[in-house]
Amino acid sequence: MEKTQLQHRIDTLDYLRGFALLGIIFMNIIGLISPDLPAVNTMDAAYQRFLYLFVEGRFYSIFSFLFGIGFYIFMTRALAKGNNGYILFLRRIVALFAIGFIHQMFQPGEALALYAICGLLLIPFYKLSKHINLLIALAGISLFGYLGDKLLLTFPLILLGLAVGQYRIFERLASLQKQVWGFTIIMMLLSAAGLWYQVQYLPSEPFIPYVIAGDLDPFLIQVNQFLTIGIMIGPLVSAAFVGMLILLLQMKAVQTLLAPLKYYGRMALTNYLSQTALILLATQWFQQSGTITYMETFYICLAIHFILIMLSMAWLRFFKMGPMEWLWRAVTYMQLPPLLKKNDK
Repeated sequence: MEKTQLQHRIDTLDYLRGFALLGIIFMNIIGLISPDLPAVNTMDAAYQRFLYLFVEGRFYSIFSFLFGIGFYIFMTRALAKGNNGYILFLRRIVALFAIGFIHQMFQPGEALALYAICGLLLIPFYKLSKHINLLIALAGISLFGYLGDKLLLTFPLILLGLAVGQYRIFERLASLQKQVWGFTIIMMLLSAAGLWYQVQYLPSEPFIPYVIAGDLDPFLIQVNQFLTIGIMIGPLVSAAFVGMLILLLQMKAVQTLLAPLKYYGRMALTNYLSQTALILLATQWFQQSGTITYMETFYICLAIHFILIMLSMAWLRFFKMGPMEWLWRAVTYMQLPPLLKKNDK
């Protein structure tokens, strides 16, 4: 029974990682290539509004949360095997920072280097009580959410993941169905209220997606408020997304239907980096015929998802983990782990 629960937990987290990867790219591509400002009353304008209501800050929050859970799982397993989990994790985040530093040359504002820094700050919290970690995380999310600071939100979201790991929520999902239902309903109601509030500040025309402080132009003030509220309610919408996906995954048919997400999530690091590489390749081709529109970024992302999901499914038929995951593990343990599945005994 314990083994089944553990496997279910891992599968659920992989689905969530894959789900987070689905959304992250739609905002990353906007920051990377800066598409044309949409014309009023066009599909591009409607898509821009959709992004800043339902995507911006939502999937990044999920990814940050999952990083915290991953930290807990890594440390717990390392210590259970008699290894020095702290030394191993330090190697792990140094390697992650190096990968992120290189990646940032191609994708400014990428998350990996920031996660590595947050991971270093997270180490002392591993020994703290789960109740204390939960309170600190919720207080940090509330404070930085109120301030509309996406960057500062990262650490409390990661700490929340650690606290959830300490509570062993994902090991006990099967016995927590009522609680998950209640949590999801509450988060959906709060998200609906938050989105309704954000819509009140929805700009009347397309906008440049940057928060501009100190500008007295009424339109820019409205854009600023709209984007800030979006950051503020981001964790609520993210929590609703997570709850809904967890509930859906309790159905076998949904697990089968969404199985590609699981493979996508198992190679999260490889696919996150590959998304940037494919965006850069695609934009080189598109820009030969002019600038890129918002809707064209949407089509590029769909194509990238299809390519990477297919490659992930094919790769994991023969290999235990993705190539970047293998490299990351090799640096962490200072030895080459087996990669081919045929090495299993």
